[in-house]
Amino acid sequence: MSTSPSRVFVGRLTGLQVFDPAGDQVGRVRDLVAMIRPGDQPPRVLGLVLDVFGRRSVFLPMTRVTSIDSGQVLTTGLVNMRRFEKRPSETLVVGELLDRRVRIPEAEVDGTVYDLAIEQERNRDWVVSRVALQEHSKRFGRKGQTHIAEWRDVEGFELQGTQGATHLLAALEEMKPADLATVIHDLPPKRRREIAAALDDERLADVLEELPEEDQVEILGQLDRERAADVLEEMSPDDAADLIADLPPEVAETLLRLMEPGEAEDVRRLLSYEERTAGGMMTTEPVILPPDATVADALAHVRNEELRPSLAAVVYIVRPPLEPPTGRLLGLGHIQRLLREPPSTLLGALLDADTDGLRATATLEEVARHLATYNLVAAPVVDEDGRLLGAVTVDDLLDHLLPENWRERPSGTGPGRLRG
Repeated sequence: MSTSPSRVFVGRLTGLQVFDPAGDQVGRVRDLVAMIRPGDQPPRVLGLVLDVFGRRSVFLPMTRVTSIDSGQVLTTGLVNMRRFEKRPSETLVVGELLDRRVRIPEAEVDGTVYDLAIEQERNRDWVVSRVALQEHSKRFGRKGQTHIAEWRDVEGFELQGTQGATHLLAALEEMKPADLATVIHDLPPKRRREIAAALDDERLADVLEELPEEDQVEILGQLDRERAADVLEEMSPDDAADLIADLPPEVAETLLRLMEPGEAEDVRRLLSYEERTAGGMMTTEPVILPPDATVADALAHVRNEELRPSLAAVVYIVRPPLEPPTGRLLGLGHIQRLLREPPSTLLGALLDADTDGLRATATLEEVARHLATYNLVAAPVVDEDGRLLGAVTVDDLLDHLLPENWRERPSGTGPGRLRG
């Protein structure tokens, strides 16, 4: 390995772009895989976990890293694109060692790990050589002193006590929910619980929506009932309904009673439909406006950064009331067309009244055929009186058409990895 610094702190390594010899980006560093060794031997770094395009995490052996320098990582270009699977003998440096409570016996210092350093030894192996910890302050509101110690001088990594999540979440703060969900999925169950406890309700809700069903149920089941209900309220109603449907009936009913009545009503309505129907897939929170709203009003609504692209593509124009079930659906306002119109134009003059709504009982095949026929990314779901019940989107459809474990094994990949 050439032109690399002899020591690199993990906090500066996570998030770095990884390039092949041609200068093409392979992915970004998300974590490091190490093997804890007996005695005071520093852990050997086996490789990097990379986030690559397509929401996939892969393993890059350290033997294929040619340089860590100038804010980037260079590789030999040989990267196995099989999904990363952590082995029992391995430890994730960022995911499992940060926030560990440890002790420097000789200095009589107790603290929490906030960073670690890796360096290359003479035999060209990389090891975790230094531990950066923050001393536990005895004064409220004051941060304790920081220390950097040799790995062999620190005790506590072999213990499996309660571990915080402050520094891990700081390292992953800018990750999108889908990427953070991948990180959490790869962690041991105990560490997942600690991360879930540290996330705020909104962030945890966003992450839960991206996790496989078994992870969702496991994490929600470990929260106290009040907090679980609060997190469900932050989720989109269709995702909350899917999760509640996987819970034991008595637990589901308890959580629904603890939720805000309006939020619980939306979820109960969705639970009344068969899962693999338009009603079972739809969201009750599309952008809904009256015909006397203007183009400017519509564009202001779809600018909401929390709105999924498929929901931001269409405005549903209805007679009052505007909460599902609404008054009669008048038509759709396609954002692509609205962008070409003067901001003061009324939506009633621009609506597309030719697209029929789906019935809540429409099957997956009928929904897919409808979206394909009209080249739509979202479609209204209406009752027999033409009132809007919600909208089903192409991403909702794909969630139900893809295999159940699609979040764990993206198309074209399999478990395991090659060793370098």
